[in-house]
Amino acid sequence: MGKPRRYRKKPDLAVIAIPLDLDTEGFVYRKWGDLQHCKRGDWIVNNRGEIYTVDRAVFERTYRQLQPGLYLKITPVWAEVASQAGSVTTKEGRSHYRAGDYVVYNDEGFADAYCMTAAEFEAMYEPDD
Repeated sequence: MGKPRRYRKKPDLAVIAIPLDLDTEGFVYRKWGDLQHCKRGDWIVNNRGEIYTVDRAVFERTYRQLQPGLYLKITPVWAEVASQAGSVTTKEGRSHYRAGDYVVYNDEGFADAYCMTAAEFEAMYEPDD
């Protein structure tokens, strides 16, 4: 992989989200080729029909509420195109990617990684140079 480049979420692409603020131990679900874990306080996100969970602290740091239930990602991400298949450890579990997919990081230190297909990433993000 090359050097990650900085991107921003397109401003017209808000997500629908609710916190899992229930008396629960959370739940396990299968996504991105592996088991994912959601815990109390994490957010359940509907991103253009793609449903997944986001760690509470990450969501609260990276999203801003536009109106009840509607949020926009306001922090930049750093991303690079994968040259070969692999996987990354996320806060929810492990996510697998193929060559040509994007590996995305929520911070400049290249931590808090996740992955997306090239089509998904390019539809949602734009360079932030």
